Amino acid sequence: QVQLVESGGGLVQAGGSLRLSCAASGLTLDYWAVAWFRQAPGKEREVVSYINSATTNNGGIYYADSVKGRFTISRDNAMNAVSLQMSSLKAEDTAVYYCAAKYGGGSVIRAEYDYWGQGTQVIVSS
Repeated sequence: QVQLVESGGGLVQAGGSLRLSCAASGLTLDYWAVAWFRQAPGKEREVVSYINSATTNNGGIYYADSVKGRFTISRDNAMNAVSLQMSSLKAEDTAVYYCAAKYGGGSVIRAEYDYWGQGTQVIVSS
């Protein structure tokens, strides 16, 4: 049974940092692209970042323009996890953050992802 479990969300002041983690069981994340999506109240779920599988484009990375330069996605193969380091947080980063996995290359298309975590809440106070 495949499970993705997010952790690390919380309440932080604007300008602060948080580190989210997505831990997997039932699959080896190294062979899967992993994305972080977020969904703010009343808005569509949107992709924040993804990292390709290690065998796809050398594990290339994508960032949405809104987070470029502030967020960093990375793999922790020893822990079978993917992290999202979020810095210089803004009020508009407030959302539920979800990790998702798809085999091979990443995508900005939500429907292409096979597995999803339950989400972790991030609240940035201004």
